[in-house]
Amino acid sequence: MVKADLSTVARLLITCPDQKGIIAAVTSFLKDHGANITDLDQHSTDAQGGKFFMRLEFQTPQLDLSSKKLETQFAKEVGTPLKMDWQIHYAANLRRMAVFVSKYDHAFLEVLWRWSRQELPMIIPFIVSNHPDLAQAAKHFNIPYHHIPVTKETKAKAESEILKLCEGKVEGIILARYMQILSEDFIEHFPNKIINIHHSFLPAFIGANPYQQAYDKGVKLIGATAHYVTKDLDMGPIIAQDVARASHRLNAEDLRILGQNIERTVLAKAIKAHLEDRIIVDGNKTIVFDLE
Repeated sequence: MVKADLSTVARLLITCPDQKGIIAAVTSFLKDHGANITDLDQHSTDAQGGKFFMRLEFQTPQLDLSSKKLETQFAKEVGTPLKMDWQIHYAANLRRMAVFVSKYDHAFLEVLWRWSRQELPMIIPFIVSNHPDLAQAAKHFNIPYHHIPVTKETKAKAESEILKLCEGKVEGIILARYMQILSEDFIEHFPNKIINIHHSFLPAFIGANPYQQAYDKGVKLIGATAHYVTKDLDMGPIIAQDVARASHRLNAEDLRILGQNIERTVLAKAIKAHLEDRIIVDGNKTIVFDLE
């Protein structure tokens, strides 16, 4: 696989009230400062009085300003006048994402495999698990593995230990079937930066043993959902979902195998979208540009 050159790529995300001239103002500003725009996508919630969202990717080698000065000028000339909530991300600054896992290894190994093939451009500083079972797999990928057991009595202490690990080293977290409910205090440290894979097509079959629940209901579709974690369990903004048809011939174990295959791909798709700045969170919803 040819590694993409991320050293010259910058991405601009915008949310603002819809109005005339937004695209012209943004693109003209970037052109005037030497940027070459290579990708642009936008969405408005309504033709009149809606909310406007945009993702723009541009090349930086010919810029006539430093990144800091470019952002200062953009705020002054475009962002503030058009009442924008905006961010510029530079692709060369790889995000540092910790991976949390328990015992199930299917989503975990999918993430590490894709990361090792440079399909997921990020840095994984370490892995956290409440079980020791997957330490050998982490060693194979040469990633530090921290076994931090969690019980009802030790949950607060364990989370404090994990937060110390994360401090200054982690910008986000991937829950690759980490079978612990994170506290509200923990989640507040990483707003819209914790990605979870849920083993059903939310909002159906929330809670324990979803594949048995699905089997008992005789479902004809089974799926998985990747979402950002919020204080409301399994109710955070959805990033990606997928489904597969389920025959009446499948038992609960068959559904589990089918579902876990979907979990792996949906989680990888959501992580990729996050890393490539393709997601804008709007309340409890997301705008996801060109996820496929």
